[in-house]
Amino acid sequence: MGRELVGAIASLWRYPVKSMLGEEIETSAVTPVGLAGDRAYALRDVQSGKVASAKNPKKWAKLLDFQASLTDTPNGNGLLPPVKVSLPNGKSMTSEDPDISKILSTALERDVELLSCPPEAPTLEQYWPVVEGTVHQDAVTQLLMPMGTFFDSCSIHALTTATLARLQQLYPDGQFERCRFRPNIVIKPTSHEITFLENDWVGGILAIGETVRLSIDTACPRCVVTTLAQSGVPDDLNILRTTAQYNNVIAGIRMSVLQGGTIRRDDPIWLEKAV
Repeated sequence: MGRELVGAIASLWRYPVKSMLGEEIETSAVTPVGLAGDRAYALRDVQSGKVASAKNPKKWAKLLDFQASLTDTPNGNGLLPPVKVSLPNGKSMTSEDPDISKILSTALERDVELLSCPPEAPTLEQYWPVVEGTVHQDAVTQLLMPMGTFFDSCSIHALTTATLARLQQLYPDGQFERCRFRPNIVIKPTSHEITFLENDWVGGILAIGETVRLSIDTACPRCVVTTLAQSGVPDDLNILRTTAQYNNVIAGIRMSVLQGGTIRRDDPIWLEKAV
């Protein structure tokens, strides 16, 4: 097994409520199911029973106008702190407010319920725009989420600054900001090469800090969420088109936890791969 220092943590992010804007953090416990507190809450569409996700923007693009942050630091022991939700009108409330689901329903103009426990078989809808290189064309499909979670698939998502820089080179008029891709870990590589570095890491292991080890299971295919207006960046379908044209719709890596612990901003990151 070869071991190579490939970078360091440039920033850490968790998204306490699925599809809402998240929060930057300095440190995080890493549990068997990802960063503590990440995607700990979600909204359920009362009418359909499905988990609300900006992957279907015709229904849920407004979720990206809401900000979610935990009221305390989760330590990974399973105890979940309340979440604070900031609305587009500047008002805020916490999950301890008995009227939170009612207030969110009014703001979203859809009947929703805030959940902290996933349904037995959670599902969501995802819209696929017409983009060359993608499987679906102008279609809405159903995604069965991993049992017992509010994740789409993987428990941890990472992205290098090299990939963002390469996409920016390929489409200079686009705004390839971190927020479009919603990573948990943004990696600043040791290499100065501007390319899709993490493509070659799939199948290996990332060792971070003193104890954490993450299995790099797959490359991360992108979806319509990358094209949506959020955090000051505009709607732009060419963000996804560029990713499709030059890297098979891939940007970043999806990982699962082999060994937990604590990670911090600036922690070194090693890649372990069979040689």
